[in-house]
Amino acid sequence: MNTVKAIIVDDEPGGLYIIGKLLKDYCPEVKVVAACSSADSAFEQITLHEPQLVFLDISLPGKNSFELLEELPQIDFEIIFVTAHSDYMLKAFRYSAVDYLVKPVDEDLLMDAVHRAVKRIAANSIKYNITTLLQNITRSSQGQKAKLCIPSVKGFHVVDLHEIIYCEASGSYTHFHFLQMPVICASRPIHEYEELLSEAGFMRVHKSYLVNLSHVKEYVKGEGGTAILSNGYEIEVSRRKKDLFISRIKNFHLT
Repeated sequence: MNTVKAIIVDDEPGGLYIIGKLLKDYCPEVKVVAACSSADSAFEQITLHEPQLVFLDISLPGKNSFELLEELPQIDFEIIFVTAHSDYMLKAFRYSAVDYLVKPVDEDLLMDAVHRAVKRIAANSIKYNITTLLQNITRSSQGQKAKLCIPSVKGFHVVDLHEIIYCEASGSYTHFHFLQMPVICASRPIHEYEELLSEAGFMRVHKSYLVNLSHVKEYVKGEGGTAILSNGYEIEVSRRKKDLFISRIKNFHLT
């Protein structure tokens, strides 16, 4: 088993202890080389030890974790954020394909996050999701639309949400369709994107399709009906989704 070198950053001694104890008990592949209680200390230890994985509390004295990341000359390590807050930033984490744990930390969720982090370390895809996260945090504070980091079999793709026309289910994969970009095959099932993008103007109109309502240009009546999208593609609307779809479209264009 390859050992993953890690650093824990938390301004609370109890937080440092708990993460360290859980890693020792449940994640033997992780070797903790330093524990830090401030952003300045974390900067020094990250520079010194060059970790592969950092458990990073968001709220730190003096400066927060995002300010710390922006100060680092490069981010060549995986990050699992730890937070006591369930707020708008968690959506930014999910858009960016970044793992986070909400306190109190659950050991099963910790193991899952570590497992995904180890896979991303092996795939050398760190720079994409962390860069996207920092962009999304800035965009959220400025009221701008978010970017989505799409994991694929080859790594990650970063796209603006408004560029997505619709998503198509393909077993445990999801195909993303765009106006002027080739199709991207995401290595996650469509129901995960349905949950993630529902508040961003997307709707699951059929078991196989998740559409961006801003790209719906016409609706043709029928048993369930047909949505005609901005690329001319026709998407079947399931009968049980028809009324909700019509309601969502009307409300969407009123806002």
